[in-house]
Amino acid sequence: MMSDENLLAINNKRTRLSFDILGLMMKGAGYAALAVIAVSLVIYLIYVIGLHLPAESREAVDPTPLSFEVSPPAQGQARFVV
Repeated sequence: MMSDENLLAINNKRTRLSFDILGLMMKGAGYAALAVIAVSLVIYLIYVIGLHLPAESREAVDPTPLSFEVSPPAQGQARFVV
């Protein structure tokens, strides 16, 4: 049983505005979901490429062994305290 009533022809401006806002929020949520999926796929692709690397490349020595060495601040140098 179909009626000839047009559901998009809403006479109440407040209701129409609410539906327009809801539609825009759902559109933005869809774009955000696509962005999250795209980033996830890139991360997964990097992971899969890493799995296909030879085992020797995963057991290599750190190319920057001094990068995590922390030295005390020099005299007169500002010190960051958390």
